[in-house]
This record gives sequence, structure tokens and C-alpha cells, in this order.
Amino acid sequence: MRENADTRTRIQEIALKLFTEQGYEATSLREIAEALGVTKAALYYHFKTKDDIIASLAEDRVRAVEELIAWARTQPRTDETREELIRRYAHDLRRGRHHEIMRFFERNQTSLKKHPTMEKTREGMFELLTFLVDPEDPLATRLKHSMSLFALHASWFALRDESITDEERQAAALEVALDLARR
Repeated sequence: MRENADTRTRIQEIALKLFTEQGYEATSLREIAEALGVTKAALYYHFKTKDDIIASLAEDRVRAVEELIAWARTQPRTDETREELIRRYAHDLRRGRHHEIMRFFERNQTSLKKHPTMEKTREGMFELLTFLVDPEDPLATRLKHSMSLFALHASWFALRDESITDEERQAAALEVALDLARR
């Protein structure tokens, strides 16, 4: 069973690399299989389509957002809760290959715009925003609070300097996100 999990993970890694470098539309399952050194049939055992690979890459992220939403529903609407939501979201972004997946989605926006996984991801993000934004607040405050989550993502695109460590990038993003979430 462990070998299957390792093979599945390896397929995801290679597919993510090829989709990011060549583009989702331009990459075939055959190319993924060749890069792995396996037959197309062996690849099909784990994933029947490229869409299946995309869904598998995003499922952990979608699940984490759903768990955060469930937590937020049980919390009072306070400044402390808003800050804790941002901290939890930032912590979750540090796990796994999140920044690689974000880079892939950013480079393949047109191809994936209507993909069901992207829809589910967008819906989760919009629901998270409801816990950060008070509809009674002025428009500028609502926008500022909404931007707090996006600041956590933007650090991977805005801070491209290779001398910056991931930890420094993440710490700066959290600082900005928390600042944006304050009243």
C-alpha cells in the first residue's frame, strides 16, 4: 500500500512540475508517464485523467479550508477570532506544496477557470471571507480585511528575491495579513 501512495505522490510531483513549466493544456498523460519512467497503463492505475490529478492536488487544500470554515462557524465574531483565523490559514499554507500548487494555478488560470476544483476552491475562499468581513463596516474596511488572506498568497509572487527564505517570506506575509485585519 505504501508503494502505491509513493507512486501517487511522485505522479503528482511530476505532473505539477510539467503543468507549471509547459502548461496544463500542453502536457499530456503520456509525457507525465515518460517523465516517471512508467507506462501510460501504470499511470492510469492512479489517475485516469489530468483533471483527476488536478483534483488530487487541490483536495488537501479544499479540506483544510473546509475545516477552517467549520472552526470559524463555532467562534464569536471578534477581532481575536479574525486574527486567529488568519494565523490558522497562514499555518496551513506552510504545509505541503502549497506555493508550488499556487504557482501552477496562477500560470494556468485560463485553462482552469471553469475547472470544478477551482470553483470549489473559490467558494471556500469566499466563505472564509465572510468571517473576516463585517457587512456593517465601511467599504474600505471590508476590502482591507478581505485582502488579509490574499496577502498570505501574494508573498509567493511579490517577494521573488531568492535570498529571502521561505520562513522570512511567510513571517512578512503574516505580519501584513494581521495588520490588514485590524480595525
